[in-house]
Amino acid sequence: MRNIRRCVMNSCNIQSITTKNILMAELKYKVIRNKTQYYDYCKKLEDLVFSGSKDSRTKEEIDLLTVLIEKWDAEHNTFDELDPIQLLHSFMEDHKLKPKDLIEILGVSKGYVSEILHYKKGLSKDVIRKLAEHFKVTQEAFNRPYKLALLPTLSLKKKKVRKANKNITVA
Repeated sequence: MRNIRRCVMNSCNIQSITTKNILMAELKYKVIRNKTQYYDYCKKLEDLVFSGSKDSRTKEEIDLLTVLIEKWDAEHNTFDELDPIQLLHSFMEDHKLKPKDLIEILGVSKGYVSEILHYKKGLSKDVIRKLAEHFKVTQEAFNRPYKLALLPTLSLKKKKVRKANKNITVA
């Protein structure tokens, strides 16, 4: 009787393990564990989105990849460590973009892109929206305060105004 029980239990365990192995073998995507896998899934997601396929299986695959990628982003991307312009430079490097590419993406002038990248102008709401949409992040990633570089002419004007104010005496 004991041997029969062992045999039945072993049979159940084998069946359970076999079912588990079959299920694992059927999983096309797994939790992202490293950057290589992350970039691979991002590429697959991009290919699926632009494939034009509208069948339910493709939509489910897109949804699953999106969830996995967003989970990785939430755990690994610390946008708070970078100011919005550093973040933009990082994205440009990751996506191999040049300032001229931003001109097309944002629909702004070459001068405005240069001023943004050199901390001379802030990001407008429209630019923030377009950047977030293009890089697939929340607008909050770009909609944070950061210091702009003071233009030399402005600092000279301020010094002159301060000096002039010191020389003014009130009677």
